Amino acid sequence: MARYIGPVCRLCRRERTKLFLKGERCYSMKCPVSEAVTDRHSRAYPPGEHGRDRMRQGSEYLAQLREKQKARRIYGVLERQFRNLYAEASRQPGITGENLLRFLELRLDNVAFRAVWGASRAQARQLVRHGHVLVNGKRVTIPSYRVRVGDVVALTQKAKELYVVRRNLDTVDRPLPPWLEASADRFQVTVASLPKREHIDEPVREQLIVELYSK
Repeated sequence: MARYIGPVCRLCRRERTKLFLKGERCYSMKCPVSEAVTDRHSRAYPPGEHGRDRMRQGSEYLAQLREKQKARRIYGVLERQFRNLYAEASRQPGITGENLLRFLELRLDNVAFRAVWGASRAQARQLVRHGHVLVNGKRVTIPSYRVRVGDVVALTQKAKELYVVRRNLDTVDRPLPPWLEASADRFQVTVASLPKREHIDEPVREQLIVELYSK
């Protein structure tokens, strides 16, 4: 299964905003685009030899492209899969951009991330790939698996004892979205409803993505 395995901090620098791809590091002063970093040490400009030269204002197409790339990188989806999701979203009734974000939110790795089992989506994806996540009692190892309303997503007994999972539940300050309901021990979540646009807090302007793919 194809995935991006390169340095992720350069992705945030390219988008010139925090994408929160690396867990705790994104909240520390080690983050290269952190507002807490002094101007002298800040690297809040695109990566590469000519990164500083690419900070000028761009065109309308560039804004649309950057918004699409930002959404892809936040959710860890490559171009072909993202384009297929958009094609499916455009065929569904409703607003295409909201349908696209809803499909991304219902991915199994994102549900594991929203349940705070992983500090980042990459870590949540690894939990799924290693067989630590159950859907309705059955082991599912496909991160792109799309959950449905009423599905029960839980951790295996072995995963409940993992130090990293317990530490994330104790230390990561991330509220559970309204469309998920957690059990008392937080090792199990139920998809109570479909995510609405106001429940998705990612800084994505989906209308620009629709305009890009509609050309």
